[in-house]
Amino acid sequence: MPELTPDALRAAVARIAPTRIPALTQHLFEATTNAQQTQSLAPLKAFVHSWAVFVAIEQHPERAARLRELERIVDVGKLDPAPAVAEIRAIWKTAETEAGL
Repeated sequence: MPELTPDALRAAVARIAPTRIPALTQHLFEATTNAQQTQSLAPLKAFVHSWAVFVAIEQHPERAARLRELERIVDVGKLDPAPAVAEIRAIWKTAETEAGL
């Protein structure tokens, strides 16, 4: 896991999911702007949390694929979403733990 800094997270995303760099850059810009406007670090902490979890998930291709499959199950709405939502939460919890959050 990279350090929980914008630069380290950007480097990790560039390595494992380079197509997501524009989204990370936009999110960082918005978080920085919101932090300045609100005089709070909360938007920057949310940015780090979000991208650290993303990296922790994407570093494991099988886990990332399973998460996308579960998200499709919920989006389609043909099956009871409760089991999929529970598994999504478990994946996120594991990723948060791995990221040290």
